[in-house]
Amino acid sequence: MSEPGTGDVTAEGGHGAVPTGPQVPVEASPATARRDWPLYEVFVRGKRGLNHVHVGSLHAPDDEMAVHAARDLYTRRNEGVSIWVVRASDITASSPDEKDPLFAPSGDKVYRHPTFYEIPENVPHM
Repeated sequence: MSEPGTGDVTAEGGHGAVPTGPQVPVEASPATARRDWPLYEVFVRGKRGLNHVHVGSLHAPDDEMAVHAARDLYTRRNEGVSIWVVRASDITASSPDEKDPLFAPSGDKVYRHPTFYEIPENVPHM
């Protein structure tokens, strides 16, 4: 056996070749590593609908794994035809507290509201 700390290995204790010295590799435990994975928000478009709907959140190490995990978690019974995963840190949203100042400007534009227009009788499905 060589001097300790030189990156050598030892077979003491019957465990085979075990590194000795300061170069011993230390890996994070899986539970610790998973806690550091980014949070993704998951949106699924159902067979009958045109819109993607938020169905939940998950942690994944990267975008590709997030799509696979979302498929496994949220479309077990073939509910969806399309999945979107978005890193939660990439989402910018308004606060409900900002509702009045954010949406008030549209209140004075009555021409944008469908009640302003008359729909002819011969137009179906409106």
